Order: sequence, then structure tokens, then C-alpha cells
Amino acid sequence: EKSAVQHSKSTAAARRKSTELPFRGRRIRRSLYPSHHYSSPIETPKATRPAKMVSYVNILLYGVGGIVFAGMALLVAFQERLVYVPVVPGLTKSYTITPARLRLTYEDVWLRSSDGVRLHAWFIKLFPDCRDIAHRLEMVHIMLQKLQCNVFMLSYRGYGASDGSPSQHGITKDAQVGNLQSAALDHLYQRNDIDTSRIFVFGRSLGGAVGALLTRNNPDKVAGIILENTFTSILDMAGVLLPFLKWVIGGSGAKGVKILNFVVRSPWNTIDVIGQVKRPILFLSGLQDEMVPPSHMQMLYAKAAAHNKECTFVEFPSGMHMDTWLAGGDHYWATIEQFLEKYAPRNDETDSSSSGVGRF
Repeated sequence: EKSAVQHSKSTAAARRKSTELPFRGRRIRRSLYPSHHYSSPIETPKATRPAKMVSYVNILLYGVGGIVFAGMALLVAFQERLVYVPVVPGLTKSYTITPARLRLTYEDVWLRSSDGVRLHAWFIKLFPDCRDIAHRLEMVHIMLQKLQCNVFMLSYRGYGASDGSPSQHGITKDAQVGNLQSAALDHLYQRNDIDTSRIFVFGRSLGGAVGALLTRNNPDKVAGIILENTFTSILDMAGVLLPFLKWVIGGSGAKGVKILNFVVRSPWNTIDVIGQVKRPILFLSGLQDEMVPPSHMQMLYAKAAAHNKECTFVEFPSGMHMDTWLAGGDHYWATIEQFLEKYAPRNDETDSSSSGVGRF
């Protein structure tokens, strides 16, 4: 029995020895079980590394997809709030200041858009003693003083006392009544106390986009247009407000695939419209604009000048988005005055015999 036990032990030892292989100076035992019943200590890292890489790639793709989806959802849901600001945060929708409070002579004007929306406007009249105003004034006061003009101010739908909600589709309707005439121009052409041959359109920021469209559609009704700190398009501004969107949303001159342009309901492609304007254009650019990159104004000018020889571009080094008129001082108003005099010179006889005649 003892010899049988010793023989059994020696046989087992021989089998173990036969299954051991040399590997870089160490002994590695090969299992007697089939390979599908174990994971080799040498093969495990090689087998799991590709799986981990795939996992990391999936996480990255899901993360990027999640960001794009979230941005797209925000754009679709809140884009009107990004483009239109009928109520300044902290203020009420009603007018905080009126021409009456500033002792200006004016009329409340109510217009009706083609889809029935009621719009409100002020017609602020030039009055004889406006030259004597000496205290600090807001832009409309200085415009009356420096340019000796009447001012017609229209509130978009959803703004001020106007009804409705703002959108490009709606504001375009406000600007398109009858034979390509705006509600504002229809009203002005019905007045008998102004010179309708000297009507100028002035637009800042979004107002420039609306004004460019209005002037393009009414070349025989408008003497010229002044654009201040206006964007090339809302498609381009999407990448300014949300930088990660610039790869998937952009205007006609932007790089990228632009696959999400279809979700933008208010594109306001001023860069496409400005090249079709046939009236004189004055571009006023504040180089410290914190909202619209000054490069947008440069691109608008380049596009317009390629098709229209009556274009003027003036920069104001310290001008911001809303205060270029203030930062520019006398140079700002002199620039506008020269533009108006060049393309709609005063008729002294008419001006002296008909008070209130001016530019708009």
C-alpha cells in the first residue's frame, strides 16, 4: 500500500512538471482544464483593453450628442426670447418714459397689420424751440436738435403698447401691407404735413434687419437707410450666443455643415437682403459692441458695396451696442447730417414755409 501511495504521488508530480512551461525566467502552470473554463493571466489585459476603449468612445459620443440635443432643445423652445426682448428685465411692458414726460410734441398713432394685429407708434414732431434744449437729452431729443427732423417710432408687435407676439413672420407681415408698402410708410404717405421725398429709415441691431427689408421692398418710397450695429443674421448670432452651435448653425458665409438651420424660426438674413438694397446706405459701427461683433457690420458693408456704390462706412472706436450715438458725440451726428444732406438736401423755401417738415 505504501509503495502504491508513493507511486501515485510520483505520477502526480510528473504530470505537474510536464504542464509547467518556462516564461522569462518564471514558471507558469498551464491548467489541465479546457481553455474556455478559465481566463489566462496573460490574455486578460489584452482582451479587456479594446472593450474599455469602446466604452470610452461611447461615453464621448453620448456626451456630445447630449450637448447638441440640449442646445437644439433650448434653441427651439426659447429662440424668440433670445432674439426679441419686448420687456427689459426689471421693467414693466408699459412705457417707462413717453414724449409727454419729455415735453415733446407728438401724436399717438395706431396702425393695423395685414393679419389684424394692432400696432402702436409715436410721431414726434419737430418744434420751433427745440434748438434751445440745453440739458442732457436722450437720443430722440438730440436727433430733433441736431438733425432738425420729425421722428416716427414704431413698436413691433409684442413691444410697448402693440398687440401680438414678436416673430420674423409676424414682423414681416407688419412691414408688408398692400403693394409692398409698410404700415408705417402707408401712414406717412397719407400725411400732408411732411415731405415724403425725404424719408429715411434708421435701424439699430434688430431694427437694422427690419429696416433693410423695408428699404429693399420700397426703393421708390425711401430716400436712404442708416444701419447701426446690425448683425449679418440670427443664424450667425446663434454661434455668438452659444459657441458650440457655430458648427451646426450658420449663415450663408459660415463654415460648418449647418444641419440645424431649419430649427431657427427667425433667421433674419440681413447679409442676403443688404446686397439687394438699391438706396444709399450709411453704416455706423461701434467697435466696442458687446453684443454684435463689429465684424458683422464690416461684412454687411462689403456685401452692400459690391452691388451699391452709394454706401458709406464709419467706425466709432468707443461705441458700444446701445450707446454709439452717445460715445460718438458730435462726430456721430455730423456723419448722419452729411449723409442726409448728400442724398436729400434741404429745400429752404419749403422748410421755412411748412413747419414740421423733416426727415424720418
